[in-house]
Amino acid sequence: MAMIRDAFHETDFSVPTVNIQPEGDVTLVHLPTYFEVKFPTQGFGPDEVDTPDPARLLGYRIEVRPVLKSVTYHLGETTIGPTTSLGGPHPSGDVRATYSRPGEYQVRADITYTGQFRVGGSQWFDIPGQVDLQGAPVVLTVREAKARLYTP
Repeated sequence: MAMIRDAFHETDFSVPTVNIQPEGDVTLVHLPTYFEVKFPTQGFGPDEVDTPDPARLLGYRIEVRPVLKSVTYHLGETTIGPTTSLGGPHPSGDVRATYSRPGEYQVRADITYTGQFRVGGSQWFDIPGQVDLQGAPVVLTVREAKARLYTP
């Protein structure tokens, strides 16, 4: 089991990024801003199967897969989570924040994976422990809009 745990911890995990709506990583004070986790194609994300080198596992062909345990959203003024929600776009996304003042905010989504393994196509078994990864930060610019009346 120790070799399987080590193989899991050495997996090339997919580190999430945050997609922000409104698009362009710019929002306005008092406007609800929506966040969604996106997994890049490189690395192994939730439920994707990796096959470690059998030479490291006494010749056995073992499959391992990361399982999403939680996501924690760090949104500058607030933190949401840990949660299992991957967020979503406007208007249905359930991870959102409203900023009270203009500025630039570092936002990111940290992820915690647990893992499972199987041998020769058997059923999946849990791997003890977890892997915590810090997501890639994105700069969100929050601006303030002011309305003015002009006489022509």
